[in-house]
Amino acid sequence: MEEKITISVIKADVGGLCGHTEAPEELLDVCDCILEEAVDEILIDYYVTRCGDDINLIMTHKLGVDNEKVHGLAWRAFEEATKVAKELKLYGAGQDLLAEAFSGNVRGMGPGCAEMEFVERPSEPVIVFCCDKTDPSAFNLPLYKIFADPFNTAGLVYDKSMIGGFKFDVLDIIDNKQVTLKAPEESYQLLALIGNLEKYCIKRVYRAKDNEIAAVVSSEKLNLIAGKYIGKDDPVAIVRAQSGMPAVGEILEPFANPHLVPGWMRGSHWGPLMPVSEDDARPTRFDGPPRIMALGFQLSNGRLIGPNDLFDDVAFKRAREKALKMADMIRSMGPFQPHRLPETMLEYTTVPEIMKELKGRFVEVEKKK
Repeated sequence: MEEKITISVIKADVGGLCGHTEAPEELLDVCDCILEEAVDEILIDYYVTRCGDDINLIMTHKLGVDNEKVHGLAWRAFEEATKVAKELKLYGAGQDLLAEAFSGNVRGMGPGCAEMEFVERPSEPVIVFCCDKTDPSAFNLPLYKIFADPFNTAGLVYDKSMIGGFKFDVLDIIDNKQVTLKAPEESYQLLALIGNLEKYCIKRVYRAKDNEIAAVVSSEKLNLIAGKYIGKDDPVAIVRAQSGMPAVGEILEPFANPHLVPGWMRGSHWGPLMPVSEDDARPTRFDGPPRIMALGFQLSNGRLIGPNDLFDDVAFKRAREKALKMADMIRSMGPFQPHRLPETMLEYTTVPEIMKELKGRFVEVEKKK
């Protein structure tokens, strides 16, 4: 039986340099040192990066998903980075660590996590997406286009290994339930759910013919875990490419046409998801616009070859220009919808408290007879 490789991407915001703009090098260095010590004992390889104020730990190993050693390692890296963040008086130091102590795995403890386990193909390209200032539903539209839209993904028409379609695990993030739907047969039912960014997000995608894992998204909602807003979810995702999966270009293509996602300033606004390089993943305008970066790796017996900074390409220049024009347009709305999220999606807000204060001042309007 062939040995399986696991790729784990675990992220957390444990402190920002000057507000929510960037996790400084000092924090990345701490995480790098801790992960380096675990190579050969726990990890095969790793890569530490940041997207805005979020630290992203990309790790490979042979221990499977939800492994206590791997998750404990990530937790310890974030804890040590938090200590440095507090010493430097960084903004929001340790804000994504919602528990006093580690207990088995990071799920439900604050950090976001996307993991998949598979037998490595003769050539195994994977793309790791990292976001800032948005939440897991930001991947709903791109993943639908990548795995279900033949106008985006030519392989759904031309590649016989993909012609059977893909299955989507859709998570109800409010009621914590899940349903699996298959495209193309259940495309309309799938769209009925994932078009609602308030309630549903795609968690995993599988190739239908053999249930081979194709994509996974972190789906943790920090405000639901904590019971109040303490930080944006800033999701990560892993997508496998080529050889029976969508090609790299097909995976990146949806991001050439920016779409509106929830998040941005105070987690309470719609904004365009702008594809950027690692160097440009520093959201500053109104704490945004929301950013996404794409890092391409080749796996070689678990080693991470790369990354290739895939959005660092002139081909995405117009996408960035369009995102900025969309930002100009929707910012002009200020606190009015549709720029402002509906009340049920507002996260960093005191609107519920305001409504409580005003409740007694509302009076019945006399109806005409």
